Amino acid sequence: MFDPLVHWKAYENMQNGKQMCVGVVGIGGLGTMGLKLAKAMGHRVVAISNSPNKEQMCKDKGADAFVCATDPASVSAEANKCDLILNTVSADHQVMHYVPLLRQGGTIVQLGLVMAPHDVPQLPLMFGRKSIAGSCIGGTVTTKLMLDFCAEKQILPDVQLIEAKEIDWAWT
Repeated sequence: MFDPLVHWKAYENMQNGKQMCVGVVGIGGLGTMGLKLAKAMGHRVVAISNSPNKEQMCKDKGADAFVCATDPASVSAEANKCDLILNTVSADHQVMHYVPLLRQGGTIVQLGLVMAPHDVPQLPLMFGRKSIAGSCIGGTVTTKLMLDFCAEKQILPDVQLIEAKEIDWAWT
């Protein structure tokens, strides 16, 4: 989640005091870290999910706004606002569903691997100078930068501890 924030200038803009609007699609493990990282960088953060019941949790993690992707009014309320959208969804879906949320010149970054092809009409991309890109994890330099940033800002992953007695080690 950190490497695309560096590559698409969210980290640099934070250092220069320039606020962006960063959307995060898919509010699971990666998505919640994306919310926390973008918020800690001082950006306006929009959580995007198909599950309307995740709104409060998203706001607790740092989201300034919540878009229920299955609700056209919710999508319309945040239309043309995001500079960058980090898409963590790895289930089959259509990325074009999120393009209306991008402002002119905005980019959606695919982070969740989807094996089915996406239908991508060109006109919305061309007329809005919008982009769809992909990203993998960063290298050692970016990883160290991320660890230092998380330590400084006290950004921690959400974890669930399971006592050893609850684990069935006999997989026979």
